[in-house]
Amino acid sequence: MNIRKVCVLGGSGFIGRHVVHLLCAQGYSVRIIARRRERAKALAMLPRVELVELDVDDSAALTHALAQQDAVINLIGILHERKRDRDFERVHVALPRQIAKACDVNRVKRLIHISALAAEPSAPSAYLRSKAIGEKVVAETGAKSQWRYTVFRPSVVFGAEDRFLNLFATLIKFAPIIFLGSPKARFQPIYVQDVAEVIVKSLSLSESFGKSYDLCGPERYTLRELFEFVCHAMDKRRMILNLNDYLSYWQAWWLEKLPIKLLSRDNYNSMKADSVCDCEFPSIFDIRPKSMQAMVPDYITGLTPRMRGRQRLDRSGR
Repeated sequence: MNIRKVCVLGGSGFIGRHVVHLLCAQGYSVRIIARRRERAKALAMLPRVELVELDVDDSAALTHALAQQDAVINLIGILHERKRDRDFERVHVALPRQIAKACDVNRVKRLIHISALAAEPSAPSAYLRSKAIGEKVVAETGAKSQWRYTVFRPSVVFGAEDRFLNLFATLIKFAPIIFLGSPKARFQPIYVQDVAEVIVKSLSLSESFGKSYDLCGPERYTLRELFEFVCHAMDKRRMILNLNDYLSYWQAWWLEKLPIKLLSRDNYNSMKADSVCDCEFPSIFDIRPKSMQAMVPDYITGLTPRMRGRQRLDRSGR
């Protein structure tokens, strides 16, 4: 399958920026769909990149934007709903349905859809249930269409600009005591560049057509272990107090009331489902996923490996 023109929805986001850079490096022509041009203007400076500003909820505009594209990568997703709005339904179900229809109209060859690990119809959170329905929409529509789909289900994704470990680092920096809800929640974090590489490799990989893949890194952690890991990387000592299930729920209830939503009750429910893989990393992509130990200290501390080595020597008095 000859893929040269790729449209990326959510290209200005955390994973999207890595995907766009990799596509450009490999010679693809890239069309980025962004709700606000300002967020993606740095990407517009890359070679063979076209930036289109539009509201993806406008079905006619979205269909027009996918014209003459060989492949579409849908990276759009949200972690929080606004009060009284059905944002999960709109973003994770209705939008994939409209993208699938637009691919039909424009005779697109490939659709890559990003879901979430542990997405199941019976999952404990609305977020995970909506992701499962979105997967089903893509699979059922793709089975009757001329385009070929692949679904990826990553665990939590880490990297230099993530909103996961960097949030932990901010809390650790300013809070002497961490009151930790859901401390036993389990994750198997995967590096953002590995996710981007798998997505790009899958575009022309016929063996991946019509398949869904779980994506995890090499190590499993509880939420408490992740906090302890970041503390160690930052060389900070903090008291971490585990909250029981009852207090974890009410902590999430309180945090979702803040103007900037750090955590919600639906996030709390999501953490009841382990975000870990029960299989090996898909060998079809010929990638050895990177560990957090290898990647995280550099961006959490802002130090290069050489600077960290010099810091250790200084502390030892050498």
